[in-house]
Amino acid sequence: MKKSIIYLLLFVSVFGYAQELNQPAYTQYLADNAFVISPTYAGIGDNFRVRANGLTQWVGIKNAPDNQAVFVDFRIANRSGVGISAYNDKNGNTRQKGVKFSYAHHLTLDYKSKQFLSFGLSYNINAFRIDIENFNTTEDIPIVDPSITDDRAISNNNFDFGVLYRWRDFYLSFNASNFLEKDLDDFIGREPGKLLNYQVYTGYVISPKKNNSIEFEPSLFFQYFNSDGRSSTDLNFKYRKFNRYGDYYWIGASYRFLNDQFFKPLNIGPMAGIMHNNLYLAYSYQITINDLSSFNSGTHMVTIGIDFLQNASNCACTQGTSWRKYKGAGTN
Repeated sequence: MKKSIIYLLLFVSVFGYAQELNQPAYTQYLADNAFVISPTYAGIGDNFRVRANGLTQWVGIKNAPDNQAVFVDFRIANRSGVGISAYNDKNGNTRQKGVKFSYAHHLTLDYKSKQFLSFGLSYNINAFRIDIENFNTTEDIPIVDPSITDDRAISNNNFDFGVLYRWRDFYLSFNASNFLEKDLDDFIGREPGKLLNYQVYTGYVISPKKNNSIEFEPSLFFQYFNSDGRSSTDLNFKYRKFNRYGDYYWIGASYRFLNDQFFKPLNIGPMAGIMHNNLYLAYSYQITINDLSSFNSGTHMVTIGIDFLQNASNCACTQGTSWRKYKGAGTN
C-alpha cells in the first residue's frame, strides 16, 4: 500500500505542474485537431472548425483530475487563421480556468514540392483557485486554519509561440508555452514561478499508392519542462479509412512514457473516431501501467465537433495534410 501511494504521489507531481496555468496535454491533439497543442494550426483547412473535449482521469480515485475544453479555429484570409480555446480543469481542491486567443500565418516555401511554413502566436489568460469550501476537518486537524478566509485565487497572463513546417505528408511543429514568469503568491509555500515548456509534434501520413482511400499515420509528441528538466514522450499510430465523399473513420493507439523510463509507460490505450457529414466524434481510453492501476479503471476522453462554412482557399499553404487531398480528388 505504501508503495502504491508513492506511485500516486509521483504520478500526480508529474502532471500537477503540467496542468498549472496551462491546458493539460493528454491525447486531445490526436482527435484530428493539432490546434490543441499549437496555434500554428489555426486556419489550416477549408472549414470553421469546432471541437469540444471532456476528460475524466483515473476513474475510481476520489477528486481525480477532470477537464472540459472547447477549441474553435478558422481561416480569415488566404494565408491567415485565428482561433480561440477555453478550458476548465479540476484537480482535487484546485480549480483552473483559461482562455487562449491565437493567430497563425501560413507561407508557401515551394509550391512544386509542397513545402509550407507557419507561424503562430497565442495570448493566454489563466486563473488558478484553491477551493477551500471543500476543506474538511479530520481527527488530526479538527479545526480549519482560521487564516484561510477566501478562495486563494490568482490569475496570470502569458504567451505561446509556435512554428510549423510541412513537406507533402510530413509535418514538424515546435511550440513554446508560457514565456512569462508567473506571479507568485504568499499563500503557497513552494510554488514554481517559471512555467516555460516546449512541445515538439511530428508525424507522417502514409497513403498506399494502390489504395488512396486509406492512410497510416505514425506520430510523436515530446514535451519538456524548462523549470526542472522533466520530459515525456507520446508514441502514436493511427489508421484512417475514407469513403468517396470524404467521410472517414480511424482507429489508433498511444504510448506515453517519461524519457528516462522508456520501458515503464505512464499510460497506454486505444483510440477511435469518425467523421460523417462534417460531424465528428472520437473516444480515447488510457490505462495507467503501474501500481496505481489497482485503484482506478483508467482515463476516458470524448471529443465531439462540427465543421461548417466551407470556403476553399486560393493558397495551398492552408490546405490540410490528410483527408482533404482525397476528398478533392473524389469521384465526380
